[in-house]
Amino acid sequence: MVPMIDLLMVTIAFLLVTAVWSTMARVESRADVPGQVTDPAPTEPHERWLHVDMRPADRYVLSWRDGNVVVSTRDVARDGTSLARAVAQEWRTNGAHVAPTDPGRDRAVLHVSNETPFADMVAAMDAVESAKRAVPHGQTPAFALTLATQ
Repeated sequence: MVPMIDLLMVTIAFLLVTAVWSTMARVESRADVPGQVTDPAPTEPHERWLHVDMRPADRYVLSWRDGNVVVSTRDVARDGTSLARAVAQEWRTNGAHVAPTDPGRDRAVLHVSNETPFADMVAAMDAVESAKRAVPHGQTPAFALTLATQ
């Protein structure tokens, strides 16, 4: 009788711990499906993001986008240093967080294809990260970089 009670207590303890862990491990998510929205969300102002498209084989395409609207576009030759200079110049011209006292960073999205060699992708990421901004304690990257593959 005692071993059965021990087994029952262990099983109950296991089930309680599992129930607590399963509720703590939940991830909040929502599915945005195409179609009519019954409850329109409040419109928030979009922030401009720099999109660096390296899918064309002969050039990089830099475009500033405000939501889905393309604000400006620039083509850059594919060589060793042109991308870093062009990204830094685009940030100084169109960046939203240029002031040293501004704690925010501009956003950049690097678009690559699945066939892009890893070395080329890392070189482009380094070029985007090379754009630096002055802050009171030194320098920091101007962009928070996101990678998008297709």
